[in-house]
Amino acid sequence: MVVWAASGERLAVGAYAAQAVLVAARGSVQPQYALLRETLATVMHAAGQARRIGVNLNQAVAASHSGEPLPQLRWYAEAAARTVQRLDDLADELRQRLP
Repeated sequence: MVVWAASGERLAVGAYAAQAVLVAARGSVQPQYALLRETLATVMHAAGQARRIGVNLNQAVAASHSGEPLPQLRWYAEAAARTVQRLDDLADELRQRLP
């Protein structure tokens, strides 16, 4: 675990251990959570992007009300909803792993 965490921080194991001791002494966030926090930020950004796609789909559906809605629009809307749900679930799992 320490080797993996050190590698994730791009540090030698000794440097990682020294940094972890200093962080603990200061009462700061432990470095092994830095990668997890970065991942969480990326997932949350992706979820926001997927929601914007959903907004665009809603606008396309509203515009198509003048005629028969295309079957592809429903498929895309359902795919966007599934993607957002998966991203939200992943973000919740990541949040639970953080202190």
